[in-house]
Amino acid sequence: MSQYWSKVVHKLTPYVPGEQPKINNLIKLNTNENPYGPSPKVIAALQNEAADSLRLYPDPNSEALKQVIAKYHGLNVSQVFVGNGSDEVLAHAFHALLKHEKPILFPDITYSFYPVYCGLYEIAFETVPLNDAFEIKVEDYFKANGGIIFPNPNAPTGRLLALSEIECLLQNNSDSVVVIDEAYVDFGGESAVALINLYPQLLVTHTLSKARSLAGLRVGYAVGHPDLIEALHRVKDSFNSYPLDRFAQAGAIAAIEDEAYFEETRQCVIKTRKGLVNALEGLGFEVLPSCANFIFARHPDYDAEALAVSLREQKVIIRHFKKPARIAQFLRITIGAEEECQALIAALKNTLKM
Repeated sequence: MSQYWSKVVHKLTPYVPGEQPKINNLIKLNTNENPYGPSPKVIAALQNEAADSLRLYPDPNSEALKQVIAKYHGLNVSQVFVGNGSDEVLAHAFHALLKHEKPILFPDITYSFYPVYCGLYEIAFETVPLNDAFEIKVEDYFKANGGIIFPNPNAPTGRLLALSEIECLLQNNSDSVVVIDEAYVDFGGESAVALINLYPQLLVTHTLSKARSLAGLRVGYAVGHPDLIEALHRVKDSFNSYPLDRFAQAGAIAAIEDEAYFEETRQCVIKTRKGLVNALEGLGFEVLPSCANFIFARHPDYDAEALAVSLREQKVIIRHFKKPARIAQFLRITIGAEEECQALIAALKNTLKM
């Protein structure tokens, strides 16, 4: 029945999200979910929202949530945009800010949704190779472009680009938008939000799925110059004027306002990450420096896909990317709870016969 498809659909290669298997007693370290549940204040806020008011539409502009985000970052409400997960926010950014005659630039190894957005919106793009250490070199982006986008820390490598390097990039790219996707920045990076008021071409996106433990609620946002935010609103309101429901808005507000819980849980992830890196290195793995809630590792003597299969047989799942070839021998491992990481190491020792 594909004769009924629009022309663009035939050319699309959709994004493939991390597997969500239904396996009992599974240790799930493949989708970068937070091992700790959301703040108890989030649960209370959701319970309070389960009322007769659900018959009414939510605030289409999410004003209360935008005010909380603006206060958190020291910005004005006019500098904040919210959406149904950062993936939707990014989709609107591609459509509203990155579709120009010149190709946009992003790393050759990065979030694999970026080329999908380009295919959907028919945006020309050029990938810029990471160096041999899998780092972004900003000078490689000092050329004509229709926009620049990359995660910081990068995914799936976990490597962080210093704020000074991002500022250097902005100083050498004033004619097009630079989008910094900070899905994982709370686990060890310095946010580029500090540069928002200095560089009008900068848009920074965040998600509440990772450090705020709200992957199941779907809330993301962008901050930037009011002109950039207006462009996002024009696209959003031409697509879906009610992207965030009442539960999402209430839960997100409670999560952002509970700074103590956020700090406690993110520090637990950072501590566990350090211990897991040490344990993997003790097993002979090479682990890239990570400032995310995951690590990227390979073993010089064992095939990555074979390791992933063996772990799955032991009810531990991690993420293996077959493409591109440069990372085919790496495994991306989410930082789970302490006991989950211990079980991963035990399974690896069994596989490696150690």
